[in-house]
Amino acid sequence: MKDFLDQLNPPIITEELISDCRKDSDFRPILFEHYKYTGILANILASFSLDSPAVRKIPKIHYAVLTGLLNRCSRLILSNIHLSQGGLFGETTLIIDRCIFESAIKIEWLTSDLESEKFNRYLADGLKTDIEFKKEIEASIKKRGGGILQIENRMLQSINRRISHSGMTETEILNTKKVPNTASIIELIGKTRLYYVIGQRIGSHHVHGTWQSLLMHYLEEIDDNYILRDHNCSTHINQFFYIETVVLNALISFSKYIFEQENEAKIFTNLISQVIEDIKVFENEIVGEDFNFETAEK
Repeated sequence: MKDFLDQLNPPIITEELISDCRKDSDFRPILFEHYKYTGILANILASFSLDSPAVRKIPKIHYAVLTGLLNRCSRLILSNIHLSQGGLFGETTLIIDRCIFESAIKIEWLTSDLESEKFNRYLADGLKTDIEFKKEIEASIKKRGGGILQIENRMLQSINRRISHSGMTETEILNTKKVPNTASIIELIGKTRLYYVIGQRIGSHHVHGTWQSLLMHYLEEIDDNYILRDHNCSTHINQFFYIETVVLNALISFSKYIFEQENEAKIFTNLISQVIEDIKVFENEIVGEDFNFETAEK
């Protein structure tokens, strides 16, 4: 495994690139390279076979949940790369960031210990909606005297297939405890309330289209009037810094959870930790004077 990882060196950040970023006071080109690398790492970890001797033996459905969430993070990161590289779609990358954030913290929650019940709660969380939908379809069929429309038959088959894949019965699903809310999950994995406010609550503005979101990306105030903003929103540098760190922490938690031997997990965790350290090298320059105290005007 180590020989394999030796080929996955983090991106090389040249002195020329660093100099250019300092000159422009814009470190997005550096963070963008690390951001892409984070998506690659997520995809690689998701690609390990459950049959690999390095991987701890866990239920197939549990492994599918974890690797599916990792693949989701990786593909959404790829989407943000394509959207942001032209300096546009900043309003959209923020919406995708919220999705990446939720998937990453769920990975950390699911892999924070060996309690398997959490996976049942995750699976049941979505399937309860399927069961409710199934009951509505069956009620419509009964109301018309038993005739089943082709579209109803397809939907029922699809719902039953998803339930079957979960390995749970409908009764088990309905009786399973709900997944903790996001604030509780963040607390359970040892993060601060601020972590929740930034990642979830503020992220909600861009998903739900609150007044804050409109002012940031969709409206401009000119001469006391609000006009439609042009399509020129770039992805903020903090998005690359914050979201990739969230995902990298999830990858560390995943690695510790799935690998049978601690020394095998460390191969990945050490690599990922180094990427986090590489990013932090530029943190002070990224934030600039943001955390200096204001000087009161005399």
